[in-house]
Order: sequence, then structure tokens, then C-alpha cells
Amino acid sequence: QVQLVESGGGLVQAGGSLRLSCAASASIFSSMAWYRQAPGKQRELVASVTSGGSTKYADSVKDRFAISRDNAKITAYLQMNSLKPEDTSVYYCYLQLDALGNYRYWGQGTQVTVSS
Repeated sequence: QVQLVESGGGLVQAGGSLRLSCAASASIFSSMAWYRQAPGKQRELVASVTSGGSTKYADSVKDRFAISRDNAKITAYLQMNSLKPEDTSVYYCYLQLDALGNYRYWGQGTQVTVSS
């Protein structure tokens, strides 16, 4: 069983920055991602990165957020800049061990609150 440990959430004023980290108890991975879920809303993909470095972003965070990974540490990071109140959510780390998605794991979530 792979465990994901997230850190870096908190309270920040609009326009501020936060950096989330997700460390996995795995030795390899195919892709890692950050999702978020606000109260009453569906969980949505924020950003993803493959072990090869390919990235994808939700349109709402492009040019403000940056996802990166450390393949040696099996850790993903999400640098969040120019935060807006609408970015307030619980952010979840996601890891996929294989390309087909047969082995997928979620973190417990970390709260990000952006005050106006």
C-alpha cells in the first residue's frame, strides 16, 4: 500500500503564495497530480506531472501554479502564486504507479484558504 503525505497548506491572503508537497512511499511512479475539492463542488484536477516531466494544468490555474517532481524522492510539489479566494479548497495529492491506472492512490488532503 502506497501512502502519500501532504504538507504546505494553510491560510494566505489573496495575491500570496503557498507551496504544497506530497511525498510518496513508493519507489517508482507513472504520474502524480494535485486535485482540489471545494465544499459542494466536485473534485477537479489542478495539475499533473509524469515521471518524464510532462505537465498539464487546469485553465483556471495556468500561469499561476507550477507543478514539479523529484523522481528520486517520489515527491511532487505545487507552487501556487497569485492566489485568489476561489482557490480555497482541500487539495489532494494523487499518484498513479502504472500508465494504465491500475494502481492509484490518494492523499488525505490539505486545506488551502485564501482570504480576500
